[in-house]
Amino acid sequence: MARVIHVFRQPDRFVAGTVGQPGDRMFYLQASEDARMVSVALEKQQVSVLAERISSLLEEVHRRFGADVPEDTPPDLRDTEPLTAPVEEEFKVGTMGLGWDAESSAVVIELLAITEDEVDEAVVLDDTEEGPDAVRVFLSPSEARAFAERADRVVNAGRKPCPLCSEPLDPDGHVCPRQNGYRRTEES
Repeated sequence: MARVIHVFRQPDRFVAGTVGQPGDRMFYLQASEDARMVSVALEKQQVSVLAERISSLLEEVHRRFGADVPEDTPPDLRDTEPLTAPVEEEFKVGTMGLGWDAESSAVVIELLAITEDEVDEAVVLDDTEEGPDAVRVFLSPSEARAFAERADRVVNAGRKPCPLCSEPLDPDGHVCPRQNGYRRTEES
């Protein structure tokens, strides 16, 4: 089957979001441009790492190339809306790529589907017929900053961490390894 590459050069929206309750959430990235929309599933940790790396890339681009990079998300780019329904998963993300396109002054995010084969780095950048399906999104520095800040908020909106072991707390608590497996109970 031929490889499908979804390219969003001027997306109307590119956001991270979730479906489900904390502790049982599915994480998605959703890109839309005109009437096209693609949603891909990924792990919470992948969303967190992508946000962190985008922030680092923006700092590096500003330092090395003098690109105009905002410190914070411009108010008109703050997106607090939920994912656009219905969320239909195109694929699950395996490999992610991140780069700077100096010609268009854009952050380029590449998301590749999970595959059993090893991914050749040349496949990430080429539009060859072989390789995993992909989503490629071009964002201005301001849009990239907005994406990273929202992604951080989405990741941190889950279950609160235990103050002792930092593991996520379920609504009814958890068995904390720092307390040698005992649960705290309120004494009368």
